Amino acid sequence: MEVTVAEKKDERTEVVGFAGLHERIADLNERVQQLETRLTQIEKELPEDRVSIVVFSGDLDKVLPAFIIGTGAAAMGMKVSLFFTFWGLSALKKRRDLSGKGFLEKMFALMTPTGTEGLGVSKMNFFGIGARLLRTMMKRKEVASLEELAQMARDMGVRIIACQMSMDVLGVQKDELWDDVEVGGVAAFLADATKSKVTLFI
Repeated sequence: MEVTVAEKKDERTEVVGFAGLHERIADLNERVQQLETRLTQIEKELPEDRVSIVVFSGDLDKVLPAFIIGTGAAAMGMKVSLFFTFWGLSALKKRRDLSGKGFLEKMFALMTPTGTEGLGVSKMNFFGIGARLLRTMMKRKEVASLEELAQMARDMGVRIIACQMSMDVLGVQKDELWDDVEVGGVAAFLADATKSKVTLFI
């Protein structure tokens, strides 16, 4: 049986068509792989369920919200880091130690509060009267105290970091701080902050 010229053309067209289809499929597979690679990279860059807070202030009415936000975020299942620097270090002190310190370091130690109970308020402190009034009002309203919130944060696994540079400048020793406090630099905070959905400076 003879094959006509038209039939031969149809066969060649069919072969060419299959070849073109394979090329298109290969091209689509390559594009899908590129998209998957880009998606994986984007997923790596997305922030985690994490909150990072810099606690710069040593005022009762500012340290308090840091722990309120921290415990609230931890209760929601988020990872929380509190980075205490400069005046904020006063909140982490468990005692005052003057041994081995120079004159200026001793002066700073004597002039700054020791622990959460010694913190004043940022407005109308009046030699500590303002802080006592605030604590009294909180107790009457059955609001958890700063000490209770701080313990709650530690129990919930909130990461508490003391700034190494601030400790060196102010002459604060590690054994003056809470036992479970980490000591780290800016890199320690940024490692958490760059992965956080929320970053605050208080």
